[in-house]
Amino acid sequence: MTQRRVGVLLGGWGEEKDISVKTGEAIATALEKRGHQVTRIIAGPGLDQAVRGAGIDVAFLALHGRMGEDGKVQGLLEVMGVPYTGSGVLASALAMNKGFAKKLFRQHNLATPAGYVVTRSQVDQVEELHCDLGFPCVVKPASGGSSVGLSLVHTREQLRDAVALACRYGGEALVERYVKGKEVTVAILGGEVLGSCEISSPSATFDYATKYEGGARYHLPPRLSATRIANLEAMALTAYRALGCRGAARIDFICPDVGNEVLLEVNTLPGMTPTSLLPKIAKAAGLGFEDLCERLLALAERESVEVQPLEAPAARVLPERHAG
Repeated sequence: MTQRRVGVLLGGWGEEKDISVKTGEAIATALEKRGHQVTRIIAGPGLDQAVRGAGIDVAFLALHGRMGEDGKVQGLLEVMGVPYTGSGVLASALAMNKGFAKKLFRQHNLATPAGYVVTRSQVDQVEELHCDLGFPCVVKPASGGSSVGLSLVHTREQLRDAVALACRYGGEALVERYVKGKEVTVAILGGEVLGSCEISSPSATFDYATKYEGGARYHLPPRLSATRIANLEAMALTAYRALGCRGAARIDFICPDVGNEVLLEVNTLPGMTPTSLLPKIAKAAGLGFEDLCERLLALAERESVEVQPLEAPAARVLPERHAG
């Protein structure tokens, strides 16, 4: 591939900053080994000036969570005319807002756990909002990732505190019915399914500590029938297209022992740390980490919308109208 001046955007504003730095450093090192001129750009206040000053050809987004993954940085790069990796503005925003994403999933006949969104101002009314959803239930930030702020709630007495915790990260919480089963994620690259992975962990949920501090086991392919894996991957591709994603994405599911699989969420900027799932799936598909980074870089682009200047209509003199 032609050598390019690449700006790897890492860090960011939110609670997933440390993970972003690990992701960004791994990507930057891989691209340097391939001969690209890489500049590590710390995302934060003054990001526009940092990007402009770096003189880059393309931005490789290694950001996670709010501000970095929700369309805001993507919008900045669109305005600046810099192509970037990952999904565009709208797809990024929709995928990050789990409440809106669930509505779109249902419109495309994709099963997703029953649930509701609670704002920070509604925390004291959460028991009323919960109605007959039942327990256990999962509470997590409505806009966030890496399982930050996630709680598995078993009793009504635990509900308010769990919602208040989730609302600390973005101001809204998503409360969902807990579905017991195998956790499976599907990776998509450039609009095609790359593969699937089952995650088994000692805890009831694949939480932050298990993701990044060890303890999980990975099964590639998942311990499911070929028919069921094919169905999961078809659902993942439908969700990817429903949101309008591009580049790489990771789609998470729960597969009960009895009953149909349910879609949890779509991640438009999957992690690229040594323990991340996208690189594991890519490796199983015969795509090494450096090759994966190269493929992602090749898929970088801007939105294809062209804005045409509005031509003012010529002035017209209308005929006078007389009464009578």
